[in-house]
Amino acid sequence: MTIVGMQKQPTLVSEADLRHPVSLKAFRRVKALVGSYLALSVLTLAVIALLRNDAAVVNPAVWVRGTIVVGSALLTCAFAARTARGSRGAYRRLRIVSGVMVIAIAAIIALPGMFPLWMKTEQAVCGLLLLGVVMVVNGRHLRSLFAAR
Repeated sequence: MTIVGMQKQPTLVSEADLRHPVSLKAFRRVKALVGSYLALSVLTLAVIALLRNDAAVVNPAVWVRGTIVVGSALLTCAFAARTARGSRGAYRRLRIVSGVMVIAIAAIIALPGMFPLWMKTEQAVCGLLLLGVVMVVNGRHLRSLFAAR
C-alpha cells in the first residue's frame, strides 16, 4: 500500500497485465463461477424462505447456513470484481475466502444429520463452483500477475 495524503491507496496490477488475453480469460472464468455461486445461493435462500413452515425440509441450521452462504457469495463477488480491476488485496481475499468456503462446504457435506440431503446437494454444487475458483485464482498466471513486486 502507498500512502497519499492520509488515505491508503491499494496497490494495483498494471492495465497491460490485466488486459492480457490469459488474464481476461481467467477473470471471465472466475466471474462466471462466482456469479453462478451467488445465483445458486440466493435461489437457495429463496427456497428456504418459501419452505420455512416445513420442519422436515428447513430447520434452524438450514436458515443459518443459507444466510452465511449468501453473505460469503456476495463478498466473493466483490472480491472477484476488484481482483479483475487489479487489486492485490482483493485477490488475496478471494483466494482465502474461496479456499475456506470449499473446506467449510466439505465439512457440511460430511456432517451426519444436521442438514437435509437437498441442502447437502446444493452445497456440493456450490463447492464445485468454488473449487473452480480456487483452481483458477491459484493458477500460475494469476499468482504471478498478483505477486508482490
